Amino acid sequence: MIRSVVRGFGAALPKRVVTNRELEETVDTSDEWIVQRTGIRQRYIAGEGETTASLGAEAARKALDNAGLTIADIDLIICATSTPDNTFPATAVNIQNRLGMHHGFAFDMQAVCSGFVYAVSTADLHIRCGMARRVLVIGAETFSRILDWTDRTTCVLFGDGAGALVLEALEGEGTNADRGVLSSHLRSDGTHKEKLYVDGGPSTTGTVGHLRMEGREVFKHAVGMITDVIEAAFTATGTTADDIDWLVPHQANRRIIDGSAKKLGIPLEKVVVTVDLHGNTSAASIPLALSVAAADGRIKKGDLVMLEAMGGGFTWGAVLLRW
Repeated sequence: MIRSVVRGFGAALPKRVVTNRELEETVDTSDEWIVQRTGIRQRYIAGEGETTASLGAEAARKALDNAGLTIADIDLIICATSTPDNTFPATAVNIQNRLGMHHGFAFDMQAVCSGFVYAVSTADLHIRCGMARRVLVIGAETFSRILDWTDRTTCVLFGDGAGALVLEALEGEGTNADRGVLSSHLRSDGTHKEKLYVDGGPSTTGTVGHLRMEGREVFKHAVGMITDVIEAAFTATGTTADDIDWLVPHQANRRIIDGSAKKLGIPLEKVVVTVDLHGNTSAASIPLALSVAAADGRIKKGDLVMLEAMGGGFTWGAVLLRW
């Protein structure tokens, strides 16, 4: 059977690093308060000329270089984002143009923090049905542009950045020993909309709006929803927590990450954590974490890797893949 195998990875971050200490100067908060509740120590904030598309294009170029490919080898670009450069066209089309790609097709995926998991699942379907042989899957965000910087409960949590994977069609045996995507599981429940949303949009206020979140409510649901889809992946593939080499979660909150790993029986030494470095970068957080762990040699060819995320909507999902 055809598998969607990771051929390359890349990441891009804005130039400006904003530490918790710097935020203390403008926001009624403290480094101790932020670290204790979230594990975040710093985040990257986009400056003039840095946008979701520019960061996404940079991450894509690095992924192509890592894969030893050129843009001519790509059939499809999927960009997961909730902070597009424009209402339309899709940021993926903007990135396509920046990369000099004039063939194939490109579109955005909007599932907030679960966006990259949704995008990988969608890319896998396109590859397995023969619509594309190689896909650039990008998660890119500039969440700093939709934050209310007077709301200390949310503005300290988020950052900007982008990450990308190149997925390529390769023939496998149809077993769990195959490299590539082995199983995907996606969920959503719109009854939770008011717990995490942006209070604006073209069809309602005619403005971009600001992020609003009921933090305790999100935390209350997160661990259960995350374990739901991971256990579904275990069931579908006949694997267990003992088989996992690396859990790469959405980097929202260290307490959610630790709580999920504990509930699933996955040792913390098998969990990739970058929330301290990047903050919550929404759809960019998983590919950023993957790029860090693959670049430093932790994630190696043949490793069994679980990706999971939960985001506004609520949306949530998991992908099990062999690197």
